[in-house]
Amino acid sequence: MGLVRLHAIVEGEVQGVGFRRFIQIHANRLGLKGFAKNLPDGTVEVVAEGYQESVEKLLQYIRKGPPLAVVTKVNHSIEPYTGEFKSFETY
Repeated sequence: MGLVRLHAIVEGEVQGVGFRRFIQIHANRLGLKGFAKNLPDGTVEVVAEGYQESVEKLLQYIRKGPPLAVVTKVNHSIEPYTGEFKSFETY
């Protein structure tokens, strides 16, 4: 499997519940680079790059979220890999 980029917008109770840190931990374990960022509308944006299999596993974690989160919708796309990230950050 090749390298890909995941771009996701996560809706629901996903801010103030440890969601970004949860995603960062799993992204690091999967060897992915990118970020998770709170957006003003209450959603979280996740961009992650790496091997397709690892990106697909992260998407499963995004859909589940940490115990206090309630994920109601995940809009995502798989895009071409860019290699622009050196680590996985939260904002």
